[in-house]
Amino acid sequence: MRKASLTTAWILSFGVAAYAIVMYGFGPGAARLHPEMRAAFESHALGIQTHIFASALALLLGPFQFWARLRAERPTLHRWLGRVYLGVGVAVGGAAGLYMSYYAFGGVVAKLGFAGLAVGWLYTGVRAYAAARGRDFAAHRRWMIRNFALTFAAVTLRLYLPPVFIFGLPFATAYAAIAWLCWVPNLVVAEWLVKRP
Repeated sequence: MRKASLTTAWILSFGVAAYAIVMYGFGPGAARLHPEMRAAFESHALGIQTHIFASALALLLGPFQFWARLRAERPTLHRWLGRVYLGVGVAVGGAAGLYMSYYAFGGVVAKLGFAGLAVGWLYTGVRAYAAARGRDFAAHRRWMIRNFALTFAAVTLRLYLPPVFIFGLPFATAYAAIAWLCWVPNLVVAEWLVKRP
C-alpha cells in the first residue's frame, strides 16, 4: 500500500511538473486560461514564471526525498537534493507564489487561500531545514512530510479542475474554493501521517 501510494504520488508529481514546463516553457502558456487569469499572468510574467518553474523543480525533486534507499546509500546526494528542493523549489517558488497570490483569480477568498498555501509552504520548509541542521532527523522527516503535502497542492489543484468543467460549475466560485481545497486536506492527511503510531 505504501509503495503504491508513493509510486502514484511520484507519477502525478512528475506529470504535473512536466505539464507546467512544457506548457509554459514551450507551449501556449497563459493563452488557454480564463481571460482574467491570462491578464494577471501576462502583466506579472516574471512572477508567475518564477513560481511555475521553481515549483515544478520542487515537484520533480520532492519524491526523491522520501526514497529510503537513496537516503541510506547516498546520504550526500539526499542532502544536496534536499538543499535544492528547499532552497530553490520551496523558497523561490513559495516567495513568488506569495507575491502572485495578490493577483489570484477568484476574488479575496482565492487570494487568501493561495497566500495561506505559500506561507505554509515557506514555514514548513524553514522548519524542515532547521530540524536537519539541528540533526533532529525525526522532526525533519515530519516537517518534510508536511512540506511535500503542500508542494503536492499543485497536483490536487489540477485534479479538482476537470469536475468543474464537466459539471459546468461557476468557474470563479469553484476556483476560490479550490484555492483552499488543494492544500488544506493535504495538510490534514500529512498531520495524520506524522501523528499515527
